[in-house]
Amino acid sequence: MSQKQDYEQPSNQQLRARAEAELANTTQTDRDISQQDTDRQLYELQVHQIELEMQNEELRQAHNTLEEARDRYIDLYDFSPVGYLTLSTSGMVTEINLTGAILLGRERSKLINRRFASYIADEDKNRWYRHFLHTKQQRDKQNIELTLIHANGTRFIACLDCLAIEMKDGLFMLRITLTDITQRKLAEQQLRIAAIVFESQQGIIVTDTKHLILAVNRTFTSITGYTADEVVGKNPKMLQSGLHDSNFYTAMWKSIHDTGVWKGEIWNRRKSGEVYPQYMNITAVEDLDGIVSHYVATFSDITLSKLASDEIEHLAFYDSLTGLPNRRLLLDRLEQALASSTHSGKNGALLFIDLDNFKTLNDTLGHDMGDLLLQQVAKRLTDCVRENDTIARLSGDEFIVMLENLNEHALDAATQTEMVGEKILAALNQPYQLANYNYRNTPSIGATLFKNHVRNSEELLKQADIAMYQAKAAGRNTLRFFDPQMQANINARLALEADLHLALAENQFELYYQLQTTHDSHAIGAEVLIRWKHPRHGLILPEDFIPLTEETGLILPIGQWILETACAQIKRWESNPHTQHLQLAVNVSAKQFQQSNFVAQITQILHQNAIKPDRLKLELTESLVLDDIHDTIHKMKALRKIGLRFSMDDFGTGYSSLAYLTQLPLDQLKIDQSFIRNIGIRHADSVIVQTIIGMAHNLGLDVIAEGVETEAQRAFLEQHGCLSCQGYLFSKPLPIEEFELLLTRS
Repeated sequence: MSQKQDYEQPSNQQLRARAEAELANTTQTDRDISQQDTDRQLYELQVHQIELEMQNEELRQAHNTLEEARDRYIDLYDFSPVGYLTLSTSGMVTEINLTGAILLGRERSKLINRRFASYIADEDKNRWYRHFLHTKQQRDKQNIELTLIHANGTRFIACLDCLAIEMKDGLFMLRITLTDITQRKLAEQQLRIAAIVFESQQGIIVTDTKHLILAVNRTFTSITGYTADEVVGKNPKMLQSGLHDSNFYTAMWKSIHDTGVWKGEIWNRRKSGEVYPQYMNITAVEDLDGIVSHYVATFSDITLSKLASDEIEHLAFYDSLTGLPNRRLLLDRLEQALASSTHSGKNGALLFIDLDNFKTLNDTLGHDMGDLLLQQVAKRLTDCVRENDTIARLSGDEFIVMLENLNEHALDAATQTEMVGEKILAALNQPYQLANYNYRNTPSIGATLFKNHVRNSEELLKQADIAMYQAKAAGRNTLRFFDPQMQANINARLALEADLHLALAENQFELYYQLQTTHDSHAIGAEVLIRWKHPRHGLILPEDFIPLTEETGLILPIGQWILETACAQIKRWESNPHTQHLQLAVNVSAKQFQQSNFVAQITQILHQNAIKPDRLKLELTESLVLDDIHDTIHKMKALRKIGLRFSMDDFGTGYSSLAYLTQLPLDQLKIDQSFIRNIGIRHADSVIVQTIIGMAHNLGLDVIAEGVETEAQRAFLEQHGCLSCQGYLFSKPLPIEEFELLLTRS
């Protein structure tokens, strides 16, 4: 097609089609515009609706906020800790909150339009009327304290803060804040009373719970000499005299902690250094929760009253010539001693002492010389007894010595009494210097034991008196017991003591050996046990004579003989391959171990016999070890250093301290036979045995059981880890020949 044809005019048909198309487009556009107007209007309506809804929500929220604020105001108003009320010009209640109604004990509806003055105590009504008129006239803020009456008739003190507010009509109303101040008033009153009491005639100390002084009063200063500035912030210990031991203060604070109070006499020191007696009362002060917050001590100086009391007591209870207790005080103390012996189970004794031929002295040299003798006798008697024993002068030349806390066994107590009596005899036999005269005098002494209330005080004095006359009948200058059998026992004991001295000199003692073995009967050693082959009484076991050797001190040479004999036996066994491994265990007494040169003694014995130190094992009891633990540890470590071995004997029967047990250089624990014999009988003893075994293993110690007598006991011990035993199941104690024969058979 030519270019000319491309630009040809459109036909009518084409123009009509184009016109229809444009018309159609125009109609669609108008419709679109119309739809847009509609949509815009809908949108504007929606926006307006949303705005209205938002405004309504804001109104609701504002309304809710106002409601909540109103509720809070009502709550604050009604439940305020103080009462709010409004009075009219005529004094009528026009408004009152819930707290105010509660304080008055009435419903609000019954308070409105009622005269407020009707709730005021009669004695305060005139004051209220004057206050009401004054506030009404001055139109200012005033307060007043009144006694108000609760509906139940009780009274309380209230503080009224009153504010007069003028109304538009020229009238006024009175707004009142009502506060119950009853407790505050009581507290103020108590404080005033406390202030008066604090400045009383007694000294007062207030401390905190750390025992630091917070306050003292003027009387404290006048008594002690210390001002408040000198003691506040310090511990009251600064006032201590040093006359009381720690037990005194421990008992004091125990009473305070247990009961909240302690009272009694106490000696303290003034600033000047003077020691003086006080009567003190200490009280623990608790807070509302029952927790101690302070301590208050009140005290008074009782120096003068105590001096007077002591003087009166001395005149009433003491002999004016010798200063000793008189008969009256003796009987009082004897009653206390009888009661004490009932509680403790221990014996006491009375020694009735009469001076021989005292009348002759008075008749020849005069009563003044007799008085000098009595004074010197009193001094010597005092030196012969313990501080807690009593020496009394009955009359003339008669004296009584009362001994307490003697042994619970009568024979042992009699021995103790006899020893004191012999000491008194020796002391009173010494020459006396009476002015220019060198004079000698002897006493006759009668003794009787007492325990519980089997006999009363007068009967005991009669018995001792009778025994004293028996001593005079025996030739004077001697001691006799009231009980003939007791005297016989004392004589027998004296004879036994004499025989012991002879036995040591004549070598009458012998060592027996009890096998110590493993659970499968392999010998590991023996415990040496002393026997006394008495020439008349035959074989005497140690329990019948060792206690006497302890009392007399003979245990020291006997104990050394045992150690020397045991070490010599170890030396003899060294040459025999069947015995050179055996270890001998030797019991050591407390008196032996407590010797200052004990370590040197053992070292010398080992050196003399030239044996291996580990072949010797010393058995120590718990009581010996704990008697002076630091000295014990020192000695044990010194001996352990040279190779000696240690076993704790009778373990479990005493009061072992596990803390000290870990410090002791022990090798072995020995389970006491009292537990072993009850294996399978008493469950508790079986548990104790297991516990001791476990403890020994945990501490790295060997453990051995003594007193094993049955196969069941041995099996139990083996099952629980105790592999070393001693007892009749394996062998009884034997002389050396029989023991060595036993070794060849095992």
